[in-house]
Amino acid sequence: MYQRVGAAAYKADLSNTWSLAELTDHPEKNFRSIHVAGTNGKGSTAHMLASIFMEAGYKVGLYTSPHLVDFRERIKMNGRMIPKQNVVDFYTTYSLKWAEIQPSFFEMTVLMAFDYFSTEKVDIAIIETGMGGRLDSTNIVQPEVSVITNIGLDHTQFLGNTIPLIAGEKAGIIKENTPVVCGQMLPDAFEVINRVATQKNTLIHPSNTTTPIYTSDLRGDYQKQNIQTALKTIEVIQSQKKFYIQELHIKAGIAHIKSNTGLRGRYEILSENPRVIADGGHNAAGIKVLLNELKKESYSKLRIVWSMVSDKDTTEVFSLLPKDAAYYFCESSVPRAMKLADLVKNAEPFDFAFSTHETVKEALSVAKKESQNNDLILVTGSFFTVADVLSQ
Repeated sequence: MYQRVGAAAYKADLSNTWSLAELTDHPEKNFRSIHVAGTNGKGSTAHMLASIFMEAGYKVGLYTSPHLVDFRERIKMNGRMIPKQNVVDFYTTYSLKWAEIQPSFFEMTVLMAFDYFSTEKVDIAIIETGMGGRLDSTNIVQPEVSVITNIGLDHTQFLGNTIPLIAGEKAGIIKENTPVVCGQMLPDAFEVINRVATQKNTLIHPSNTTTPIYTSDLRGDYQKQNIQTALKTIEVIQSQKKFYIQELHIKAGIAHIKSNTGLRGRYEILSENPRVIADGGHNAAGIKVLLNELKKESYSKLRIVWSMVSDKDTTEVFSLLPKDAAYYFCESSVPRAMKLADLVKNAEPFDFAFSTHETVKEALSVAKKESQNNDLILVTGSFFTVADVLSQ
């Protein structure tokens, strides 16, 4: 599993995915879809779109990754996880037949989702890429709209170490004559995406830049950009006259994202006194917006429960983190987690005040014991850090 293991499980090739699609009779051809890529915000944007379509009365499939607690979080229909029996049936039906293909965990999961959406005859499926775009297993869909939320430096060992290179990989989801919605991004990223769109004979629709008037149950000012991207996507798909979505559906969809789709781990308040916030920020861009949001909080002492995965560059992220916080370094419960000794070694040049803990749960427990009621505890560093807290 790439989610658990990392680079050793990554397959940058679509041949297995196409073989699985052939084996399962190409379920991706049996439903309309919206394909969402981006460095940050793609998960939130996908959930927003699903919520809006749900409020409009449509049968909506949603494929996202990674999951936090239950594998079935990845595959949902109208906010409900795929039934366990469907997971078992898909595996028992096809596992012997794909012996020669030897698919990865992600490749298998994508086709499981597409098979489920096809069987359930969803009206629309919102499909989030796992990583990149061009060679991502989800990229066999022919969407109604392609969405690229933003471009930042992440997964550089796979996607390239510059913004234009990463933009080129994300732009790989752009299909011939299929409209593209772009969130706010750097000019050199937009230039690459615009060039690919031109080659594919399609137009780019930049997201709205005005502040949305909609109230959302997702906290954080950074969600405004995701809302703008989602609104532009709805505007583009409405122009195709294939779906009927009213203003009231959009308003309700944005207001009830978490309750409609079950989205978690995005600036989620877990408890008060002390206030505990969990956020899956895991790269420099994500940490920047998270820290900007923290400026609006009122607290006496900031305490950060931190673990991360081993394939992330710590230097830029650590340079962003506040020096006056108390850190509780720990190791999340996946093989891909950065070892505690390595985390401490990488943190040493930054003079953090920290303690070390074997697990995320232990770290959070100690942070709570050492906190006053008006302190703030932030659980972050990766989605796996958050997952360990949510699963307790």
